[in-house]
Amino acid sequence: MSGASGQPRSGDDQPTDHPAVPTPPPPAAEAPAPTEDGPDTDTAATPDSNTPASNTPGPEAARAEEPEDETPDTTAATAPKTKTHETGADEAGSDQAEADRAGADRAGADKAGADKAGADKAGADEAAADGAKTPESAPDTAGTHETHRTLAHTEPPTGPAPGMAKGEPPRPPKEPGGGILMGRPFGVPVYVAPSWFLVAALITWVFGGQLDRVLPELGAARYLVSLFFAVAFYASVLVHELAHTVAAIRFKLPVRRIQLQFFGGVSEIEKEAETPGREFVLAFVGPLLSLVLAGLFYLAMKPVQPGTVPGVLLAGLMVSNLIVAAFNLLPGLPLDGGRMLRAVVWKITGKPMSGTVAAAWVGRALAVAVLVGLPLLNSSGGLGGGTEESGGMNTVTDALLAAILAAIIWTGAGNSLRMARLREHLPELRARTLTRRAVPVETDTPLSEALRRANAAGARALVVVDADGHPLSLVRESAIVGVPEHRRPWVPVSGLAQDLTDDMRVSAELSGEELLDALRAAPATEYLVVETTGEIYGVLSAADVERAFVKAMARPS
Repeated sequence: MSGASGQPRSGDDQPTDHPAVPTPPPPAAEAPAPTEDGPDTDTAATPDSNTPASNTPGPEAARAEEPEDETPDTTAATAPKTKTHETGADEAGSDQAEADRAGADRAGADKAGADKAGADKAGADEAAADGAKTPESAPDTAGTHETHRTLAHTEPPTGPAPGMAKGEPPRPPKEPGGGILMGRPFGVPVYVAPSWFLVAALITWVFGGQLDRVLPELGAARYLVSLFFAVAFYASVLVHELAHTVAAIRFKLPVRRIQLQFFGGVSEIEKEAETPGREFVLAFVGPLLSLVLAGLFYLAMKPVQPGTVPGVLLAGLMVSNLIVAAFNLLPGLPLDGGRMLRAVVWKITGKPMSGTVAAAWVGRALAVAVLVGLPLLNSSGGLGGGTEESGGMNTVTDALLAAILAAIIWTGAGNSLRMARLREHLPELRARTLTRRAVPVETDTPLSEALRRANAAGARALVVVDADGHPLSLVRESAIVGVPEHRRPWVPVSGLAQDLTDDMRVSAELSGEELLDALRAAPATEYLVVETTGEIYGVLSAADVERAFVKAMARPS
């Protein structure tokens, strides 16, 4: 139900706790005038007393400095309206008294107006400062920026877009990060994670030991050759990942980034393939290109003399690419072979979730096999195990590498299961069910009055509208919390609101991944939810979506 169809009240929206009637001037003949014409005086003062200076909360020093004789001047400002009711015996004396009092009235009114305007501005600025000091709680689904405003908003929204403050230039989209940026092939950022330097050092050390046996004449230079091999090997891994990236782009699937890590690389594709056939192709192109690279290194090795540095390097790159291809073809998630198995089961059963469950459990079985089998296979000489002199050291190293590799596979399989479960529950995330009921308020409505209306209507959000009921901005929940309760009658809601943009208008019919995509496109703390007809439905909080998102992940399938 939308609470935004009605119009806010005006007139008595402002605080009504005005000060008591001031003491009249000393002349006895003038005392009846304020009493007789009390309604006229109140009527004239009410429009200009939305935030009376004598009652505006502020520093104690400011109140102490106000002269006591200004109060009669404020009341006397209405005397010209009542002077026709005054009588006296001495007409000349009466005229002179009226002239003197009129001059004093004008001076007092001018001073009272100036004091009131200063108090209004100080109250609005202080309230805005209080709101600015309150930290935002930003959901992880989307980065959050906010725009602070201190003046009443009386025109259609023309402020800066979400994510940038007034007066600042537009900010570029935030980079995904993840290490050192190496380039953008096909428009996709490639990052080298800090853990790569650890594995590069490990490869340099291990391959350097092998070079010492094959090419002992190299001496310490063997470590430079080993470092070159480590870099060339990960260049091959990058080519493997680029194959996945090109296929994803071909299928119109967004790729967030490529990251080179401790044990290989990762292509972060943000959406799944729409069909099992595309899923199979997307997974297979990586190992296929590794096999092609192995073949190219084999052909390049033919004309090179064995036992030389180029021959050893080419042979090592050929073997390493063969290992990468074979390992990735193992039928278990998160490996490419696991995605291929998932595509096959998906095609047979017609259910992508069934394929994910099957491939994930096979992946966990592979993790156990790697943990137990890899050290045994290497110690038995099946992978060219080390010599007897360093057998103990090699056994420890093999066991450590096997444990790390098994942990990566096991964790990846579990993450694949969780993501599949999440996608299964994503349709439960519906904008219509997560939306908060909202109450419309005009720009100059005091915060206390707006909150009173919201509580009376059972609403949890405020939408700032113009005189015609068109939404202009959304009052930020965090900004409300930042305003002390005693200042709320003097703070207009427009000073706590974020201007609406087209991207912050969300259809009430959105759900699942479409809803998350819409929120990611325009990061904000609140969104205006509208019906297909354009009618306001309510306000969607990013924090509510995040809570529902986490709850969907925790719910069993």
